[in-house]
Amino acid sequence: MTRVEPGAVERICCIGAGVIGSGWVAHFLARGYRVSAWDPAPDGEARMNRLVEAAWPALEQLGLAVGASRDRLVFEPTLARAVEGAAFVQESAPDRLPLKIDLLAEIDAAAMPEAVIASSTSGFGMTEMQVKAARPERLVVGHPFNPPYLVPLVEVVGGARTAPDAVDWATAFYEAAGKTAVRMSREVPGFIANRLQEALWYEALHMVAAGEATVEEIDLAVTAGPGLRWAFMGPFLTFHLAGGEGGMGHMLNHWPPGSMDPAWTRLVPPAVEGALRDGIVEGCEAEAAGRGPTELIAERDRKLIAVIKALREA
Repeated sequence: MTRVEPGAVERICCIGAGVIGSGWVAHFLARGYRVSAWDPAPDGEARMNRLVEAAWPALEQLGLAVGASRDRLVFEPTLARAVEGAAFVQESAPDRLPLKIDLLAEIDAAAMPEAVIASSTSGFGMTEMQVKAARPERLVVGHPFNPPYLVPLVEVVGGARTAPDAVDWATAFYEAAGKTAVRMSREVPGFIANRLQEALWYEALHMVAAGEATVEEIDLAVTAGPGLRWAFMGPFLTFHLAGGEGGMGHMLNHWPPGSMDPAWTRLVPPAVEGALRDGIVEGCEAEAAGRGPTELIAERDRKLIAVIKALREA
């Protein structure tokens, strides 16, 4: 069995016409692919067309690929017709585990043997969902962030029975399709971004419940503060930069997690020592890629200015 190269895919199938599924359709159409789609709801086609039409002006502003057109979308009457000839299938059905299990098995039975099948699930592991599939080795999670046609992130991870080459192929395909693909090292409930988002969300709820801050104060504290940096620099590189010339190693030596006032958070950090500490320091140095504090500060400031100006214009 030989798969088409990830960058040579022409035909994609999208199963599900909800917000996420239609968002995927809009993204793939904007990247110039031919897309076949299916949804069992009687109004599935009309709903998908409305959502794609609503997304299209934003995609035009970003810039369409050569040949991109909404006319390249075909809504098929059956799932079998939709997956026929598609090198890649993106499933975006509601997040109900029994539904996912049966639907992925049905897609697996109908899709051509070399196709890779991805689920947009927000939290289920592929190990849970691939149990009825005859060829589970080609099933992966491809978790997007809403809206999929604008937010570039997609988290890619396989299940216990997924072949590593399928995860590699899906990661390369998403990148060829204009996404920022994070190939996860292992399954974890909620994946990466959702777990980070939940931690912030729960702390925000605690603060409102305790009368420590209002809804408006919390939202403004994020959007006018760390949220600006998060557009281009994650927490590790941010703290690496906070360590000055010594980087993350200096930061951990002087302000190890848990050393601040415990009232700062309701979360309890792990002990950052030994292999964990070394891995964090090495990871930050790798991400910095030889850029010292002066260069990183200049890059951070340049991007912050760009974000602030863009927000002002918006």
